[in-house]
Parts: sequence; structure tokens; C-alpha cells
Amino acid sequence: MQYRKLGGTDIDVPVIGLGTMTWGEQNNLQQACEQMDYALSRGVNFFDAAEMYPVPSKAETAGDTERCIGEWLSQSGKRSEITLATKVAGRADTRPDWKHIRGGPRLSRDHIRQAIEGSLERLQTDYVDLYQVHWPERATNYFGMRGYVHYPKGDGIAIEETLDALSELVDEGLVKHVGLSNETPWGVMEYLRLASERGMAKVVSIQNVYNLLSRQFETGLAEMAIREEVGLLAYSPMAFGVLSGKYLDGQMPAGSRLELFERFSRYGSPQAEAATLAYKAIADKHGMTLAQMSLAFVCQQPFVTSCLIGATTMDQLRENIDAVEIELSKDLRSEIEAVHNQYPDPAP
Repeated sequence: MQYRKLGGTDIDVPVIGLGTMTWGEQNNLQQACEQMDYALSRGVNFFDAAEMYPVPSKAETAGDTERCIGEWLSQSGKRSEITLATKVAGRADTRPDWKHIRGGPRLSRDHIRQAIEGSLERLQTDYVDLYQVHWPERATNYFGMRGYVHYPKGDGIAIEETLDALSELVDEGLVKHVGLSNETPWGVMEYLRLASERGMAKVVSIQNVYNLLSRQFETGLAEMAIREEVGLLAYSPMAFGVLSGKYLDGQMPAGSRLELFERFSRYGSPQAEAATLAYKAIADKHGMTLAQMSLAFVCQQPFVTSCLIGATTMDQLRENIDAVEIELSKDLRSEIEAVHNQYPDPAP
């Protein structure tokens, strides 16, 4: 396994990280523990969770992902071997079905305190290594929104209050480092500006979507990730499983995420399918699976700190972790870029 520094910290994280959002929904506790055992045996010691997981978030299961991790940590006694990350949910005014998260999540000081205390209890630990803002408080572009509409009265809790609250958690030792997720270039720079000017905690990572079908991170955020040491923790590197090729030609495998949850339609456009077919042809030509080529592409980007995989079966997990051993040739990368130029960002 290869390792990279988490931002400017002294923490080494594997290039492949373990995403967990299916645990408690598509995977039970036993399966989650099996995944953690195997991942750690392969050198994958970075686990990423969130207070709202599993997905889709609902009152009867919210927090179960963290509970799975907590049970494994308690049973295994391997907390010191793990770099553990979780997230505080952002504002959700338009999601009345998320009232089960603190009565409607916000990024105020009180809400952040409630959130970390709940996460620590479920995780059965007294600290997390990385605590991330899951999405912004303000109304802006995230979760695949195209275009931009400015809402001058939609900012809500100021970033300064959010960062000050996170800094308090760092000072108290409840959190070692803080990060962002689903953020924009302006948002990242505002967090960095406040940290520099006010002596607050500096964000060390950003967890945004990045995959062969969605490469918007490269415009604006990639340079920032490198220059400011705010490395990308790439989520959805398999585009909800679309980049496994299992949904091509109208297939809908039983028990798959898209079969179970119709709202996950982000990668369902005709352009995305055409691009997926073209990428599969490249993978076939070079003797690898589309999944492994897709993950290897993400892992080998200089602005990526860790590629967060998520698997519902052990076979998927093994194949995904094996991708770290694949080196994409210059010719293969050129072929990928040719497809990207033909189908630029077919998914948001």
C-alpha cells in the first residue's frame, strides 16, 4: 500500500481509503466488520464515516454506520492503528425528512458540539483524527449542482463561527484535524483566510466527488489542493458503481445501489453511458477491469491524498484495493484524455 501525508500534518494515510456509507443499510454489522478486518490487513487504515450515514439517511438508521465502526473498534482494540474520519452534517432547510439530525442540522457552535459528542459516543472513542464539514451552511453549488444562483440572504451561520467551533474541538483534543467536504474554491479560501488571520485551525483536506465522469475538481480546486496542502479525499470514484460497467445496456443488478435507490441518478445521462462505454473499451484493450482503471486514474492524480472506495461485497473490496497496484501507462492516459475531450464532464 502507498501512503501520503494528510495535508500538512504528520499523519500518513493510504492512497486507498475505506468509505463506509453502506454500513447499516446495504451491509450489516458482521459484513462491516469483515470489511474493516480485510482492509486493515491490506494496509487500508483510513476509515471515513459521517453522522448521517448510512445513505440514504433516515431516522431509523441514522448513526448506524458510526455504531458499526464503534463496535469493531471496541472488539478489535485497534483504535491506535486507524486514522478515523467522520463528518458533521450541514444545513438542510429543504430536507424536512432530515429533522432526525439534531432537529434540522446547522453549522453553529451548539450544533457542532452536539454532533461531535454524538459521533464520539457511537464510535466508542474519545477523539477523531479528522472532523469534516459535510457540506456548506450557505446556499451554493454542491452535490452535483450545475450553474450558479446567488442567494445573498442564504449564508446562514458564518464560516467564522463554524471554524471557531471546530478549532475549540481541536484545542480540547476531541479532534486532531479539520477538513471540508462538498466545498467550492471560495469556501476553501475563506476557511484558509480565517485560519491565517485569526489563528484558527487550518483545514487539511477536502472531500469532493472526483471520477472519470466528473472531473470538475480539476478546475480551480486541484491547484488549491496542491499549493495550500488541502489534499483531495476523492469520494464516489466509481460514480455510484457506474464505472464498474454493471449498469451498461440497461442492466440493473438486483440489490445494487441504483436498483434500490432511484434518487441516485447523477450518472444516468446518455452522455455518461456513452463515456462509460468508451472508457470500458480502453480498459478491455489494456487488460484490466473498468473498475480498476477508474480507481487507478484517481489514485495517480497529484492532488489526491486518498481515493475513498465503498464496497458492498468482499469481491468488490478486493478488486478495488488491488487497483492501487496498477500503473497507468502514458498511452493509456492519453486515451482517457481523448474520451474526456469527447465527453467533458458528462455528470455533474
